[in-house]
Amino acid sequence: MEQKLNLKLFHRDKRRGLILTDAGEKILLLARQMENMEERIYQTAFRENNFLGGKLRIASVPIATTLILSKVLRAYREKYPAVTVEIKEGTPADVQKMLESYTADFAITYSPFATFDSEVLIEDEMVGIGFDKTVELRDGIENLIFCRAGFEIVRKLFKVDVNKNLVVQNAETAIKLVEEGNGVGIISKLVLNATGGNVNICKVLPSIKTQLGLAAYDLSNLTPLAFEFVRIIREAFRGVE
Repeated sequence: MEQKLNLKLFHRDKRRGLILTDAGEKILLLARQMENMEERIYQTAFRENNFLGGKLRIASVPIATTLILSKVLRAYREKYPAVTVEIKEGTPADVQKMLESYTADFAITYSPFATFDSEVLIEDEMVGIGFDKTVELRDGIENLIFCRAGFEIVRKLFKVDVNKNLVVQNAETAIKLVEEGNGVGIISKLVLNATGGNVNICKVLPSIKTQLGLAAYDLSNLTPLAFEFVRIIREAFRGVE
């Protein structure tokens, strides 16, 4: 391809191997868009023949997999057994990158939803754990325990330094650290309810409310496979708060 385009697409490094150039990154993005369009063509043809098949890629924050996808995945797979469903989990930042790079057909993630088309499914808020008083958040606050997704939400609102607070990958670890007396945790109420744990719960001020919802470049123009999955989600969570 480099010869054909007369363009350098990779930096070649003896230790790190092949690394995409800026032009290579742009062309990879276009190639993924072409791949997505080809998949959309096949899915549309299948649907016209009253058959849905192919691959569906969903980007999801872990709590969305637990609370939303787990409730509808079985029904979807029973109705469309020829569809391969791939769930890619990550933090809200990871999920945003998946959408931007066209490696997911749609996502279920936390607000804010950047510039993507979105639809709220469930309301959520941040709470404090392991403390019997209100936790007051402010710029430069230190010595708190976050899971990665919660830290990203709080950092969008405050100047929270990762080096002055403890940030772990998942909620179970954060809760365990709090239970062992390592500090005060800040966590999503939905995540806490799903995970459990023997910890005190307190308010966080100012209140940080957020939403869990659908996101895509255009929710009204999804692939046939994604459209059907989103339809089932909407039916299952209509009116849920």
